[in-house]
Amino acid sequence: MSLPSETRVPGTPYRLVWFSEIQWDFLSTRKQRILGRFPENWRILFIEPFALGRHHHWFPVKRGRVWVVSVPFLKSVPFKIGRLLDNRLLRLLVSLPGIVLMLFWVTLLGFSSSERIIGLSNVYWGRVAAFLPCRLRFYDANDDHLAFPGSPHWLKGYLNTYLSSVQLMFSVSPELTARLRVPSGVRCIELGNGVEFTHFATPSDLVPAGLTGLNQPILGYAGAMDWIDTALVAAVARAWPDYSILLIGPAYEHDWWKKQGIINTMPNVHYIGKVEYAELPDWVQHFDLALMPLCRNELKGVSHPNKLYEYSASGVPVLSIDYCSAVQRARDVLHVAASPEEFVRMIPEALADSRREARQAFAREHSWDALAATMVQELQNAYEEQSI
Repeated sequence: MSLPSETRVPGTPYRLVWFSEIQWDFLSTRKQRILGRFPENWRILFIEPFALGRHHHWFPVKRGRVWVVSVPFLKSVPFKIGRLLDNRLLRLLVSLPGIVLMLFWVTLLGFSSSERIIGLSNVYWGRVAAFLPCRLRFYDANDDHLAFPGSPHWLKGYLNTYLSSVQLMFSVSPELTARLRVPSGVRCIELGNGVEFTHFATPSDLVPAGLTGLNQPILGYAGAMDWIDTALVAAVARAWPDYSILLIGPAYEHDWWKKQGIINTMPNVHYIGKVEYAELPDWVQHFDLALMPLCRNELKGVSHPNKLYEYSASGVPVLSIDYCSAVQRARDVLHVAASPEEFVRMIPEALADSRREARQAFAREHSWDALAATMVQELQNAYEEQSI
């Protein structure tokens, strides 16, 4: 592999180093969907975190034109031990191996030029990423990263340090933008989440084996398990014992399902676990009703769920608890419950919803193609505006 030149010659590829809070192969998120659509003249290095019990890429692998490599860093430290990191000196010592490994791969893979672009959604890398030489730096506010459970008190300083160094910020919601302390002069672009419309809208004749024998109707949820309101899921299962409640998706928490005493013994609640993105439409299209029983809290209140658009593209009826503004704006095509009690009562009404064409038209307006094109254009414009 050749090392990069010190300056970017016009016509040569843009080089982007992205520090991610989630692993590329763990869960399909905006990062994979957007970065996978960047033009041919972009080269991307995706630095993913270590996570206990998951597959890692200790040696770089290619995902399209994206290089993916795992680098253990502060976020990877178990919480009980992690409390020791309140000591600033210990935090520095623990972070050094990750910094060295990151710099090794950045150099070897050809991303060390000061003409590169630095992108970040993993706040734990904030202070390091803020001081890496680059032409352009940006933050992707895809969540309120300070509101995740167990976030240490010192993480806010890491985020503020990084925000003070950026020229550009993408945010999934106006509420999240308002919550962040963005310095004046930083260009803020609202860039929500979306859907690969054809992937979810194309009818599938495949019936996954996991659906065999389930009572109908099937009330399904597809997404990360850690953010669902399990008490609400249990209430639905108790109120409608002849219906099947199907939960599809991975969990960040190790052995999540085994710890769910409220629902893991209920006979009509079925947990499938992770399903590959390529197979997800086969499952979702067999939902009689797609559920969004998410927790209503500080973290989810400023989020922007791409499952809203995936469900809608599939054409199935959708029922959501009222937990974020993106859901509120979609009231014309889905059912929104103001409370858990109303959510349970609205099941029959939502099941009877026949607005399939309206839902799919709504989803088509939120394509990843358009979102990726917007991000690329904003990055290229900002890049050219920066002095060499």
